[in-house]
Amino acid sequence: MPQAALPHAARRKASARTILALMLREMATTYGRSPGGSVWVILEPVGGIAIMSVVFSALVQAPPLGVCFPVFYATGMLPFALYGTIQSKVSNALMFSRPLLGFPRVTFLDAILARFALNMMTEAMVAYIVFGGLLMIYDDHVAPDLPVIALSLMLAGLVGLGVGLLNAFLFTRFNVWQRGWSILTRPLFLMSCVFFLFVNLPDGFQSVLWYNPLVHVVGLMRHGFYPGYDSSYVSVGYVLFFSGATGLVGLILLRRYHRELLSF
Repeated sequence: MPQAALPHAARRKASARTILALMLREMATTYGRSPGGSVWVILEPVGGIAIMSVVFSALVQAPPLGVCFPVFYATGMLPFALYGTIQSKVSNALMFSRPLLGFPRVTFLDAILARFALNMMTEAMVAYIVFGGLLMIYDDHVAPDLPVIALSLMLAGLVGLGVGLLNAFLFTRFNVWQRGWSILTRPLFLMSCVFFLFVNLPDGFQSVLWYNPLVHVVGLMRHGFYPGYDSSYVSVGYVLFFSGATGLVGLILLRRYHRELLSF
């Protein structure tokens, strides 16, 4: 191996060790604070699906797709929840790891990648367990397409990463933005077609909501379970563009100002 490549390889190994250490630290602080630990990560979406299924089954006779309310709502709720978790964790990565970012071996990118990797794996595992459990309990006559389902989860994570990178700068630089973001995104759950189908909306609403990347993520997930669902409106390219654009702007700002952000 050329001499010039040795320091680069050593830096990559050191960065990988740092990311792993940060992941283990977050596992200990996040899942080790209460009895049951990671069990609550699974119980929370299960409880949400159960409550919403009871409420809406009392209002309407059948879900918009299939015959089972829990499976239908899970196809909307789980990708949305994955996005929300990734976005929140990445957005707060600098503040969460601030005490460690003073060490020369720990970079802001290490802190972000550690939170993204750990929570992406956790949420994907939760989705696998919840979907698997629902399909064992309910006979909804669905035909899961695993590559499509995996693509939907991956895209949800990328949207969360892109928005999270931008917010990692904005949250740290402007404290008021964190509260403003919380207020602005409260309707996002409804605007992402978790409870209803995009194709059933009036054209005027469709033309606006189409620009919400989570509408595409949820639509793709539903196509992965219900092959007959019309998902022609879904654009993977748009989701990748949105994620890449927000992530790139966030990375540029963080690279330029990350040292100043540590002093706020």
